[in-house]
Parts: sequence; C-alpha cells; structure tokens
Amino acid sequence: MEEEMASSASNNVVNIYPLSSYYFGSKEASPEKMETLSDRIERMKSNYAENGLRTCVEGVLLVELFRHPHVLLLQVKNSFFKLPGGRLRSGESDIDGLKRKLSSRLSVSESVIDSEWQIGECLGMWWRTDFETLLHPYLLPNVLSPKECLKLFLVKLPRNQRFVVPKNLKMLAVPLCQIHGSHKTYGPVISGIPQLLSKFSFNIIDD
Repeated sequence: MEEEMASSASNNVVNIYPLSSYYFGSKEASPEKMETLSDRIERMKSNYAENGLRTCVEGVLLVELFRHPHVLLLQVKNSFFKLPGGRLRSGESDIDGLKRKLSSRLSVSESVIDSEWQIGECLGMWWRTDFETLLHPYLLPNVLSPKECLKLFLVKLPRNQRFVVPKNLKMLAVPLCQIHGSHKTYGPVISGIPQLLSKFSFNIIDD
C-alpha cells in the first residue's frame, strides 16, 4: 500500500523549468480563417454533417518564471488566447494528433512531426452540445448527439526546447494565478486549468 501511495505521489509531480531555458523564434505566418460567428457556425454544421463529432486536442505546457508556474498560451491578433492544438483527423489517435498539432504550431518544420513531444495524462474533457453554445466540462445526460469534444493533455517539457511560432501569433507565458477565475479574458477552458492542475505538485528546477 505504501509503495502504491509513493508511486501515485511521484506521478503527480510535474517538473517545471525556467522560461529562460527555452528559445523562442518565428516562422512564416499560418493561415487563419477570417470569418464571422455565423460563418463559423455554418462551417461547423457542414463539417458535422460530413464527419460527425468533432474531436479536438490541446496541450498544457508549463514553465517557471519568478518562482511561479506559468502556462504557455498563443495570442491571436491581440484579441484572444488559445492553447496549442487543434482538430483530429479521421481515425487519428489523441496522442498522434496532438503531436502533429504541436509540431505544426511550435516547431521549425510543419511537415515533420516531432516525436519527442512527451504527452502526459488527459487533464479534462469539454463538450459542445450544439453549434452555438459554450463548451461544458461534462456531457449533459439529455444530449445524445454532442457536436464537439475537446480534450486537454499535460505536455511534459524537457529542460531545453526550441519553440518556433508563426509570425501572426504570439506565445506568452501567463501565470496560473492570473488565469484562475479570469473567464472573461481567457474563456472557460483556459481559466479552468489551475483547478485541473490542483492535484499536481510543481517541482521547480533551476538552471
């Protein structure tokens, strides 16, 4: 029993390295859809009719700054924030899809998938019950045909890594204490990350 408890405790420890350990560069801008809310809803309806449930995966990447854990977020046009990730392809696994998306967003070459991404456990799942509502952190029992499922995964960063971000995006390190409860700024998914991480202990490793 004691060995099991010790193993469980070790699994809930996340090593976090200083922000200064990482290199941040830029690459060619990635195409971003310019569409209104109504256009987006129509696109989702069309994709759902063709492919069914939309499944997305996103990564939670942690670094240390000023002795506090920070989450790496992508900022789009100074207007909203998002986690790196995106929609899975048909038949693609969660892990393979997230590695592909992380490489596309954060690596030098979009065509070569970085197999060294260390994908940890799934932190939580969010559901969109129809095309217009916000995501819910659980699937409502009366919803038989959800339209989207979003899964958040902890991504374990090594001591050093190079991030290369499209020029039309900014990568920011945002402290967990700032994200917590900031629904209006970061949305329900990102603002809920501190609660999802509450079961972990952070082991801050200095240079």
